[in-house]
Order: sequence, then structure tokens, then C-alpha cells
Amino acid sequence: MYVTRTTQLIVGIFVLVGIAALAYLSLRLGNVELFSPKGYVIYANFDNISGLKNGDAVEIAGVQVGKVAGIQLVDGRARVAIWLRDGVKVDDDAVAAVRTRGIIGDKYLAISPGASDHYLANGDTLRQTESAFVLENAIGQFISNLGSSSTGSGGTKSK
Repeated sequence: MYVTRTTQLIVGIFVLVGIAALAYLSLRLGNVELFSPKGYVIYANFDNISGLKNGDAVEIAGVQVGKVAGIQLVDGRARVAIWLRDGVKVDDDAVAAVRTRGIIGDKYLAISPGASDHYLANGDTLRQTESAFVLENAIGQFISNLGSSSTGSGGTKSK
């Protein structure tokens, strides 16, 4: 019943590899970066960012170019800090929009380029934004409109 040193060494290596794999998965799933790449931050103000959170993707033409770095409420509007990798240029006519993957999927920020030759620098604010589409609000508005239109003409004719 004695364990040889070779068996102990193999079990020890196996345990270390398992711990390293768990650490790697934890960092990847938590969107934690040990060595952050260089980049810069721009800002955008939205009326509604329903469901958008820190760490969500920022995409241009379907390619991830950054992430949401922070969200705060300023003067009744959501101010979103957008971290972009170095080399990614966003012109001052670009439009930032909160989008959803699929019907009820994750939120992300999509930036559509404009036609300007002037690019935003670190700390600048993107002027044009589109708020998030909230399915619950749309359904509620549809039901409300449906109810008000059916009660408007329900009388009988009189001679």
C-alpha cells in the first residue's frame, strides 16, 4: 500500500495542471485581463441602455474593438465609457447604438462609422447615440394602442 515517488510526482503534476486550468477559465469567464492592452476611452450619452453592463463588447462592422469600461448616471442620462484598442479610429460623426444578440441575448455596443475626417481622441464624447430597444415597452405600447383603438367606435346608429 505504499505509494512510490513516481506516483506522487504524477499526481502532483496532475493537480497543478488542474489548478492552472481552473485559474485560466476563471479569468476568461470573468473577462479579467492581467495585462491590459493599450487603448483609449471615449464617452457616449444615452437615454436608455437597458441591460448594457461593464465589460460588454464594443463592435465596429461586427468586429470587437473594445469594451464598455464604465457606466454612470449624469444629468438623468446614462454616460457610458467606451474603451477602444489603440489603432481603432472613431470619427466624430459616428453613431453608437445599444444592440442585442438575438431576441433576448446579450447586449453590446455597436458603432457605425460616419463620414467625417476628424477622429475622436481620448476623453472625447460621441454625440450621436441610439438607445436600447426594450421589448417589454414595445409590447406594452402595442397593447395600450390596441385597447384604445377598440373602445373608440363601439356605438350604435340612431335614426
